[in-house]
Amino acid sequence: MYDVPLTLGVEEEYQIIDPETRRLTSYVQQMIDRGRVVLGDKVRPEFMQSQIEVGSKICNNVKEVREELAHLRRNVAAVAGEYGRVICAASTHPFSSWREQDISTGERYKILEENMQEVGRRLLVFGTHVHVGFGTEPPALDLLIDVMNQVRYFLPHLLALTTSSPFWHGRDTGLKSYRSIVFESLPRTGIPPVFTSFRDYREFVDLLGRTGFLGFREDGKVDHTKIWWDARPHQSYGTLEIRVTDMCTTIDEAVCVAALVQAIVAKLLRLRRENRSWRVYRSELIAENKWFAVRYGLDGRMLDFGRSSTVGLGELTLELLNDLAEEIDELGIRPEVEHVHVILARGTSADRQLAVFRAALEERATPREALFAVVDHLIAETMTGVAQEAGKADGGCVTAL
Repeated sequence: MYDVPLTLGVEEEYQIIDPETRRLTSYVQQMIDRGRVVLGDKVRPEFMQSQIEVGSKICNNVKEVREELAHLRRNVAAVAGEYGRVICAASTHPFSSWREQDISTGERYKILEENMQEVGRRLLVFGTHVHVGFGTEPPALDLLIDVMNQVRYFLPHLLALTTSSPFWHGRDTGLKSYRSIVFESLPRTGIPPVFTSFRDYREFVDLLGRTGFLGFREDGKVDHTKIWWDARPHQSYGTLEIRVTDMCTTIDEAVCVAALVQAIVAKLLRLRRENRSWRVYRSELIAENKWFAVRYGLDGRMLDFGRSSTVGLGELTLELLNDLAEEIDELGIRPEVEHVHVILARGTSADRQLAVFRAALEERATPREALFAVVDHLIAETMTGVAQEAGKADGGCVTAL
């Protein structure tokens, strides 16, 4: 129907927390060794030892995404529990400092720290990445680049729906996505540039490789994974990877975002078949909208390029759903996408964290106690719906390690 598989894959990065102190704890290696017994290579370390990353299998639809994420969260939480730890899903920890964290062992992380120095050491952030399958053959990769050029417009909208990082080092930053600020201190981040073809992109990557900016993998190929744009081609997987979003705290939010990404890509593919396309806008304009998403989340406004005026995020989101209606119904993802209305009504994870924090202060909690309440809230929300989905996937029986 859409000329490419449109399969989905989701990566999530969880915080490893001591439930007594509520602090991040450097415990990933023990969890990796145990977790791989059950999850194999779906679980892997990240830059900090207080982070653990999971990657789903290739999913044919969003229902499989939901089952897979429930399976991963459930089993990683079970492993954490064996060591007296818990996991939570948010893009920053409310108060733990990067200065307290241990960096993971391994040559890749050693090189990253050496190259990035303090910029790398403060990279205590977590995200959700959604992959959409295109294929690894040249025609599919050219199509991927064409879609990536157009999908740039939607990146701020996706970020605004997923903000989950209002706190940094125990302070309310005044931003809904402080992760975006921290992450963009790295090179090769932010809104991706426009490329004319996959060959054009490949020449760019090869130049950075030959001149030493990217380095090489063990197989001798340029390490393109050191390009960290908000959307990027992943040549090894044959996917378009959407990386702009904050870490989705609930499974419902993660599945909703995956469904939205799939629908957006399907829309752009439909336009191409009809010899049309979404307009490719200047990176500077898209970056302005991204800033409003970072700063205000759903409370903000964005520049509507067609009207040359700003429009509230809620109105823009509803317009987007209307524009995607045909694709949503063809893909059978309306129940998952409809969760957008819940997000608009309840707020994002960032909004909910701030509400918990302020409510605790109103109850005369100390700032420290209020931050503890936020951590407890995040831990609970991370596992919301996991048991129910486990029951569906496992024949009505919730399983654990």
